[in-house]
Amino acid sequence: MKFSLVNLELKEIIADLEMILVIDKVFSHRFIEDEALLKRASFQGNQDEVCHLVSTNRVYVGVETFDAEHIRSAIAVATRSFIAKSAYKSVKIATYMHTPHTFNTLQAMVEGFVLGGYQFQRYQTKKSSVAFKKVMISSESFNQEAFSLERAIEVIHHAEVVAMATNFTRDIVNTTPEDCYPKRLAQLAQTLEKKDVVCNILKPKELKKEGMNMLLAVSRASRHKPRVIHLSYKPKNPQHCISLVGKGLTYDSGGLSLKPADYMATMKSDKSGGATVLGIMKAVSELKLPIEVHGFIGAVENMIGGDAYKPDDVLMAKNGKTVEVKNTDAEGRLVLGDLLVYAQQEVSSDYLFDFATLTGACVVGVGQYTSGVMGYNHRLKERVVSLAYQSGEFATRLDFNRYLAKTLTSNIADLSNISNTRYGGAITAGQFLAEFITEENREKWVHIDIAGPAFVEHIWGENPSGASGAGVRMMMEFLTSLTQKSL
Repeated sequence: MKFSLVNLELKEIIADLEMILVIDKVFSHRFIEDEALLKRASFQGNQDEVCHLVSTNRVYVGVETFDAEHIRSAIAVATRSFIAKSAYKSVKIATYMHTPHTFNTLQAMVEGFVLGGYQFQRYQTKKSSVAFKKVMISSESFNQEAFSLERAIEVIHHAEVVAMATNFTRDIVNTTPEDCYPKRLAQLAQTLEKKDVVCNILKPKELKKEGMNMLLAVSRASRHKPRVIHLSYKPKNPQHCISLVGKGLTYDSGGLSLKPADYMATMKSDKSGGATVLGIMKAVSELKLPIEVHGFIGAVENMIGGDAYKPDDVLMAKNGKTVEVKNTDAEGRLVLGDLLVYAQQEVSSDYLFDFATLTGACVVGVGQYTSGVMGYNHRLKERVVSLAYQSGEFATRLDFNRYLAKTLTSNIADLSNISNTRYGGAITAGQFLAEFITEENREKWVHIDIAGPAFVEHIWGENPSGASGAGVRMMMEFLTSLTQKSL
């Protein structure tokens, strides 16, 4: 999909299809030329309601407000309605901004096209042929006010890169475990290498030398050997240094604490945290942000077999702490524990974020569309939540407390890998990870549980059925804000 900002009025641009946003059910705007036909089609202009008038080559879509979340969703839904069902090769659209100095709605427009046009057809023998290739955005704005074309071009490029990185992440998550196992995930990370991006891969011998015993235990019963991936993006004179850590369970059977069959069906999605880190690294390097960013991914497969790690085992983590295993399906926190220690050992960063489809408890607690944000720094958590919403993702704080921390106590080791209570499971998982954060990094660290939104089995807004790429847009909004070039 190619985007261009055309310095012409909408009616002067030649395209196969015209897309018109109906804002707040107002049908009297100059862009709306088919009011009678729309009434005949019973089009009300509700949010995400689409009316495709083939006779006039126009598609109308309802938008509740000028808010970016409404515009992004509406364009995605409209794009999805025609992208695989027509021979349209190009579409034109006006610029919809509430004020000429606010570009977040322009960013949302571009993201809506890219995210709404996403299709995963790798395993389909009959693939739909998509003719749609070109989006022409007119400099004519809804409010008829002039704006900076130069700035608009920057925003369009930024939005396209971030949205494409989100789709890149979706592809990884949607790929089956037979085609994306630890070695393959590492090979995929290596494809991101270029002049300012370096990829280092740790194999089992190096992992044993590093003392990553929890990670190695989780991987023991799989025929696919584990990998730890370290991607480094180092621009000249960086303004900040960020570390990102991702859970890359390419498949999770639950181990000997075997999952029920229904819960195994989507476990290819357990690599979503690692895929998110790859997507962020891709976007950061392509946008050439003036920030040093390190991505760490624990690529592991959790299977059953004669060499599987067991409930009642006691494992020694990389930081020397001992962990009693009470449930082998609580494996992601074991992988992340070692990985967090390694990340802190390798890089002294200003911020440390981890992404993981860590707990079903988070989904139960806040729903399948929302990420849980945890850590010790309340201001940082609030900032992440706020910027997540600004990016189009949903997130909420889940605060630690000392009483839940006590439920991780073990009688024979330093701590247990699961709580002794069924309640607050997302928070206790986060507090388990906190045991592997050094004192000096406590205020820099945020844990983001993306178990809900990372993989949802139906379409929602700009997100398709399956992988959503959760975390990419959220973190790109945060990183962009650090450069003082926020949109």
